[in-house]
Amino acid sequence: MPNFPEVPSIGPEAVPDDLARQFIGGAWRTGSGNWDVIDFNPWTGDKLAAITVATAEEVDAAYRAAETAQRAWAASAPGTRRRVIERLLDLIDEREPFIASLITAELGGTRTRITYELGLIREALREALHLPLRAEGRILPSPVEGKENYLTRLPVGTVCVISPYTFPLFLGLKTVVPALALGNAVVLKPHQSSPICGGTLLARLLADAGLPEGLFNVLVTDIAEVGDVLIEHPVPRVICFTGSEVTGRHVASVAGGHFKRVVLELGGNSALIVLDDADPGYAADAAVFSRFMDQGQMCMAANRVLVDRAVLPEFTEHFLARVSALRVGDPADPATEIGPLMDARYADHLWGQIGRAVDGGAKILHGGERRGNLVPPTVLTDVPAESPLHREEIFGPVVLLTAVDGEDEAVALANDSAYGLSGAVHTRDIQRGLRVARRIETGIVHVNDATVADEPIVPYGGMKCSGLGRLNGDALLDAFTDTKWISVQHGRTAFPL
Repeated sequence: MPNFPEVPSIGPEAVPDDLARQFIGGAWRTGSGNWDVIDFNPWTGDKLAAITVATAEEVDAAYRAAETAQRAWAASAPGTRRRVIERLLDLIDEREPFIASLITAELGGTRTRITYELGLIREALREALHLPLRAEGRILPSPVEGKENYLTRLPVGTVCVISPYTFPLFLGLKTVVPALALGNAVVLKPHQSSPICGGTLLARLLADAGLPEGLFNVLVTDIAEVGDVLIEHPVPRVICFTGSEVTGRHVASVAGGHFKRVVLELGGNSALIVLDDADPGYAADAAVFSRFMDQGQMCMAANRVLVDRAVLPEFTEHFLARVSALRVGDPADPATEIGPLMDARYADHLWGQIGRAVDGGAKILHGGERRGNLVPPTVLTDVPAESPLHREEIFGPVVLLTAVDGEDEAVALANDSAYGLSGAVHTRDIQRGLRVARRIETGIVHVNDATVADEPIVPYGGMKCSGLGRLNGDALLDAFTDTKWISVQHGRTAFPL
């Protein structure tokens, strides 16, 4: 069990004043809107902060600050950018107890989830250290006599990042820091449910790490206040959005109309397949992690577990034993493994999905009563084939257990979804696992592992309605730099006219 010996309790009086403001041009500012985003603790219901929203005026100020600061940053030496990331890594270590307390207070994060997220953050930052030196150029030959072709990568300029409430610190950081490392400026709009962990905390860390003023700006606001100005504004050239498919479609439509590049990480409906030759106990362990990490509030989470009938009894026994043993309750308790959902709206929606499935004929193998924002780990089986729950994203600790007859049926059911983010296949035959993995219509498939994983050098992204573009590894260069062709004629070209 992770140990945070000095984790303070975070309440309204413990949230630093600057973390409840906008961060624009290196200064903490109060928004000029006429209403506040209220940040609540999802377990206690306590108000953590009230942040006056940014208006279109602040959006313009943030983009202009970014545009001005980016020019010198793009011309800076790669070592200058590396040093900021090195210091940021040190600050993550130095302030780990405080960061952990914020994740618990604002997000309902358990100690297990915090340890997992901080591990992902550190790996992403270690890889980002190399990015300033990876925007390499090339010299290519030419069919024209006497000519050379130079390819060079240049920063795109300013990047807009719109982040989600799920793992907001990690998902914000894994986009923001690489964009900065490659010489860009960034304007970040965190989700209204996680304005601190998803926005102002990162602003404080980067400022203290020595990032020059104006390069990173945080706007806490809402589309009801600013409309599409975040996307339509002329300064940002790349829009990175993580969130729902519906909003992602809108972002892509607006950005495309203004010839802006988009990177979209949208919903998922991942399937974990257990074939007839799998290790049922190990597969059950992988399924528990795949579904219930962070209360199932992850786009990669396994909504559906598809198990061959040959191993279904043994798998179900292991799976239900593990689910029954999950400790549910106060996320501040180090023993808790399942905490509350982020908001009553999300809990209401999930509880409605369960109710409709049961009304339609599904059976509950494991479940319980909802308590506020806490929905207990729930296992559903015999969900009718026509039930929308097979095809919807399930954002919470609810899983569908479905029997299949052979790998063909398993693949067909896995692919019967508009989404295509992640998946997993369990088998003792690795070559068989690879064959099945290639047939699954998702951007990510893991053989003999969980559906949940993120590694900083491997391109990450989905197919179908799960998004556009990739992040991590070399994909970051494609996302945050432009390739420019410069030719040099050392002789004289013979022109046809």
